Amino acid sequence: MLSYLLVTLVAFSLAALGVWLWRRFELRREAVAKATIADLRSMGEVVAAGRYPKIDPHRCIGSGACVAACPEKGVLAVVDGRAKLANPLGCVGHGLCADACPLDAIALVYGSESIGVSLPQIDDALQTNVRGLFICGEASGMGLIRNAVAHGRTAAAHIAASPRRGGGEVKDVVVVGAGPAGIAATLALMEAGLDVTMLDRERLGGTILHYPRAKLVMTGTLDLPLYGAVRSSTMSKEQLVELWEDIDTKVGLPLRSGETVDEVVREEDGSFAVHSTSGWTRAANVILALGRRGSPRKLGVPGEERGKVAYLLLEPEEFAGRHTLVVGGGNSAVECAIALADAGVCASVGISYRRGEFARCRGENRERIAALIAEGKVQPHLKTQVSTIGERDVTLRHDDGREETVANDAVIVQVGGTPPSALLERFGVRMVEKRGHE
Repeated sequence: MLSYLLVTLVAFSLAALGVWLWRRFELRREAVAKATIADLRSMGEVVAAGRYPKIDPHRCIGSGACVAACPEKGVLAVVDGRAKLANPLGCVGHGLCADACPLDAIALVYGSESIGVSLPQIDDALQTNVRGLFICGEASGMGLIRNAVAHGRTAAAHIAASPRRGGGEVKDVVVVGAGPAGIAATLALMEAGLDVTMLDRERLGGTILHYPRAKLVMTGTLDLPLYGAVRSSTMSKEQLVELWEDIDTKVGLPLRSGETVDEVVREEDGSFAVHSTSGWTRAANVILALGRRGSPRKLGVPGEERGKVAYLLLEPEEFAGRHTLVVGGGNSAVECAIALADAGVCASVGISYRRGEFARCRGENRERIAALIAEGKVQPHLKTQVSTIGERDVTLRHDDGREETVANDAVIVQVGGTPPSALLERFGVRMVEKRGHE
């Protein structure tokens, strides 16, 4: 009997200890979420660039299922018994949180009542108000590679089923953009036997080419016509580039690289004239498989015209032996600094950000940059803004007004880009503003 009581007491004590430790962990995580929410609130109202979860507090029971389902740690949290969107800027809009919610308390929306998000008007086939003109990928407001691939297939299927065709010098379809959406659309159109041409200002891969080395992205199952299904929950930048190149080798994509498209004109017969670097290309249909970044946003400070200023990082080796400063605090900027620090080729790596912490980042990026800062591999210049870019230095202005000059050989600006809204409107696409609805 005594041994039974001892065993029961030990079991009860261990269970109580487990509950205490779990509760302590939850309280610590809740405190971090509250701090993130408070920091973002000090910036004014902040919304995600794409779709994000809007939580109904009256239906939410605080189960935490949405938090567990979200692979972007730190975006969602349970605070005071209810799920909260702790860091909207880290959300990529995959929607797994809504799928996991047991009471359908989450809707995926764009913008808010006070901050609108401008998106192109498209139907279920991704066709705009201009008949024969389609928009796929990030420019439609939907991120993620698997969504881009699905978009490309959807638009291509609609075109293949329609009677709109070219003939002679008029292509059946011109696809603008050689990222996942453009590649998937082109493959589906080729499979349907259509005459298609791809145009891209760079080369095969699109926005992915601008990702830092070894960056992991969510993919899922990619069903690619003429190639087959590719199944992987995540892939690195290098793996994705290899995939696109393998597709090109096996299928022979009709890509014309180095072609910047600046005009799409609807002709009297209903076809399109697409103007790019090499001239005009006519087509019966056009698919705009564009990214959402558009042109890189500049700082607008003296010295930014210097050749040492860049707006993307392709390979860290380009900055070997140089004192390099990354400007920005979002995922792109932090991942850039991480890639440079991990490569270990720079004389030094610094990061300048106007906020006091990297609240605009995904959880794994915040953890990694914090570790690199602690190890002395990245020099943080928080609560600063670049005021002047000199030939061999950079001047930073702190929140309190004081200025600091640091040695510098290269600056990489990662402060976002201008959305392609103006370009789309010039093409005749009607834009709609969404304020907190799907």
